[in-house]
Amino acid sequence: MKKTLLMIGALLALTAGIASAQGGLNLGWGDCGGAASTLAKNFSCTTNTLTGAIMVASAIPPQAMDQLNGEESEFAMQTNAAALSPWWNLQSGGCRGTTAVSVSFDFTGGPFTCQDPWLGGAAGGMSYDAGFGAPNRARLRTIGAIAGSTSITADETYFFKITLLGAKSTGTGSCAGCTDGMCIVFKSLKLTQPLGVGDFVITTPAVRQYVTFQAGGTLAGQCPAATPTQNKTWGSVKSLYR
Repeated sequence: MKKTLLMIGALLALTAGIASAQGGLNLGWGDCGGAASTLAKNFSCTTNTLTGAIMVASAIPPQAMDQLNGEESEFAMQTNAAALSPWWNLQSGGCRGTTAVSVSFDFTGGPFTCQDPWLGGAAGGMSYDAGFGAPNRARLRTIGAIAGSTSITADETYFFKITLLGAKSTGTGSCAGCTDGMCIVFKSLKLTQPLGVGDFVITTPAVRQYVTFQAGGTLAGQCPAATPTQNKTWGSVKSLYR
């Protein structure tokens, strides 16, 4: 009987741990959350200056975290064309390449709707895989960290922002496909703490974990349809920045 009670107690503890590790993801143009941000971004493609195309990735942690020290994320992207256009070739050596997209962990200049855990002290990078999972898909991943650790509450929190730039949208040397619709899904966020403290992986939406560009991807812009079927280990993205 004692052994049975111990087993039941262990199972209940495990179930409680899984239940508490939920939280929620939000993705929006311009700010965090559903109300402060916008779902859709459109661009005329008649200029090489694209303003305001800043995707803000935020999340509600599953619980307060005393020793947050980093994040790892993954995005799925899918166009409404049969294959990624040159405009969306944002990988190294692609038509627009890595200079047309950037990631930042700095929210010291705003917006200020949600809590900022990094206070300008985080650093990291991103990777972009064109054609990942299907010809019209791509995968984007980020990784960021701070020296030491910080504490956060279980309120909505900024983690990073991704900026799309308008380079090579028109004129000599431009890359075709600027008008293609794209849906971008914030698939997962891993919040890390020192070894032994415990990490959390968030995959469910808080309000909305996707945005659209140029009216979105396939299926009339229903972004959840972009979720790919392939996954890689977190170790593979970490290796990109060593």
